[in-house]
Amino acid sequence: MISSAVRRLSVRVSSAASAPNAARSPFAHTVIVGDKHRLLADEPIALGGSDSGPSPYDLLLASLGACTGMTLRMYAERKALPLLGVDVTLTHAKVYADDCAGCADKPKKIDRISRTITLHGPELSAEQRKRLLQIADMCPVHRTLEASAKVVTQLAPN
Repeated sequence: MISSAVRRLSVRVSSAASAPNAARSPFAHTVIVGDKHRLLADEPIALGGSDSGPSPYDLLLASLGACTGMTLRMYAERKALPLLGVDVTLTHAKVYADDCAGCADKPKKIDRISRTITLHGPELSAEQRKRLLQIADMCPVHRTLEASAKVVTQLAPN
């Protein structure tokens, strides 16, 4: 039985054959979230796509950035902090793991996401800003990414 606290989200991703620009990109896919939201995902031109939508990594970074901003906003409202807004800038790179830099074997690369948070609110104290930075690491998407989620895959019946 699923706990009522567990959020079940329905996301469907399918080839975007009927989407605009689909004929020019073999990678374009329509993403449907729940019953209300649709967007197009694609790869950049340099990777063979038509750049008709954000790439999967763009969507991953967008999820982390949005979750970070929302988490900070909720915390600030609960604590009545004078936070006026949040900007989150993210980058993703494949980098060599520090412990493999001098390995004789093939060096291992890991995913590194860099996140820079700009807090808007001239009345925020240094202590409040420090606490908000700590809270940013508690956003659910951040926690999922750091926990190395297990993805279970199965084929749908024909």
